[in-house]
Amino acid sequence: MIPVINDGRVLEIYGRKVRDDLRKGTPRHLYLPGPHQGVFNVEAFAGAKEIILCESLLDALTFWSAGYRNVTCSYGVEGFTKQHLQAFTDHSIERVLIAYDRDAAGETAAGQLSKTLLEAGIDSYRIHFPKGMDANAYALQVQPASKSLGVTIRSAIWLGKGRAPGKPTTTAESATTPPATRVKTVTGPVTESAPPLVAERGDECDIARTDTQLPATVIPAAPQADVAADIKDEDIVIGLGDRRYRIRGLSQNLGVNQLKVNILASRENGLHVDTFDLYAAKARAGFIRQAAVELAVKEDVIKRDLGKVLLKCEALQEEQIRKALQPRAASVPVDEAGKADALSLLKAPDLLQRILDDFSRCGVVGEETNKLVAYLAATSRKLDKPLAVMVQSSSAAGKSSLMEA
Repeated sequence: MIPVINDGRVLEIYGRKVRDDLRKGTPRHLYLPGPHQGVFNVEAFAGAKEIILCESLLDALTFWSAGYRNVTCSYGVEGFTKQHLQAFTDHSIERVLIAYDRDAAGETAAGQLSKTLLEAGIDSYRIHFPKGMDANAYALQVQPASKSLGVTIRSAIWLGKGRAPGKPTTTAESATTPPATRVKTVTGPVTESAPPLVAERGDECDIARTDTQLPATVIPAAPQADVAADIKDEDIVIGLGDRRYRIRGLSQNLGVNQLKVNILASRENGLHVDTFDLYAAKARAGFIRQAAVELAVKEDVIKRDLGKVLLKCEALQEEQIRKALQPRAASVPVDEAGKADALSLLKAPDLLQRILDDFSRCGVVGEETNKLVAYLAATSRKLDKPLAVMVQSSSAAGKSSLMEA
């Protein structure tokens, strides 16, 4: 289910059935009753000259996830509303790239919509996927999606009369290139002299390419860590100028939603140490302020340093998560004596008490029923369908500490 939110209000909700065993006649696409309201991702219209218009919210989110944030959608082939057109005109949108499904209904709707847009003074282009495909199916089949969708954008076909307005000729083509040239599927690496990859399929994709290119407004790649680090056991040491940063506790972060570490910053005789989540802006700002005082440097210096430390920790975290998710080696064979010991433990009449005693030795006291529940959940990871645990308690009772442990 995907909400459409404008000005903080949910105006529409789209629901998509994802199972294939639905009763005959069950609709896959569901909306709120009544006329469609709202424009998806209208915030992206501000300052944009070009908007990609998809047929559905999932197709729009496909472009968005691939880095093309200037995207919105209709509510089906007949779901382009007056609110959509008003949003285009209010934000002075110059071009709309229609990315409807490549089927009969999508082609018909795109042709009709282009007339409406041209009457409003908005140039329209048609993004063509291989026949029978939509944006999501195409992005899944031709990877990476950021590049394959970029090709469809740059290959969009002008739907107006005459020559496409106001676009520069591409450097790879001469001014004598005819307005549209049929291109077939290209396989293998793409070079400057080859036409762009359309789809890695064996059939002709029947996509026309104009002699000019539309901008592919993909977001830039995320900054990468480019600092050296000395790693010894649990200690990560990063030197930046005359500043030294020692990081501990990174191995405890096996989820991508937090980066809680202990950082000791030092310079000459000054040092500052704190434990905090690098993803928490408020905690970062506090560390920067105090470290700048203790190390006698400007806050901007510590801020830049901490940014590099964050990116390096992110890269190291991703590496350790990949290692943790790699398939483990085959199970270690157990000899007959070991099997006998294990079965003896499992059949022991005082098994539950022995488990509780082990918890006590580990320092976990009280809540004996919860101890056994936790034990069952932890050991159930060996099952095809492990148990899940929901932790519920009052505020400040230690839920986060328990989850981290």
